[in-house]
Amino acid sequence: MSLEQDVAAARRAVDALEAACTPLARHFGDTVDARRLRIDVARLRDDLALLCGAARVAPGAPGSSAVLYDDGYDPGTGGSGLTIR
Repeated sequence: MSLEQDVAAARRAVDALEAACTPLARHFGDTVDARRLRIDVARLRDDLALLCGAARVAPGAPGSSAVLYDDGYDPGTGGSGLTIR
């Protein structure tokens, strides 16, 4: 199989997993485990996008649910405060 076929097959598998897990998660409501299951499926989708390139996302596919993290440090207007001597 070509790379594109393998990527498409992996995306279909993630779609099928999401379709199977969504009704199951509804039975448990908004519990920690149900949320984790939804997040894990979304993470699989994001990992495929990262691995294969975001430009290859199929049209109509749900967008990325990735969260951007930083260190929480806001240097403000003064920058880092370090000076070079």
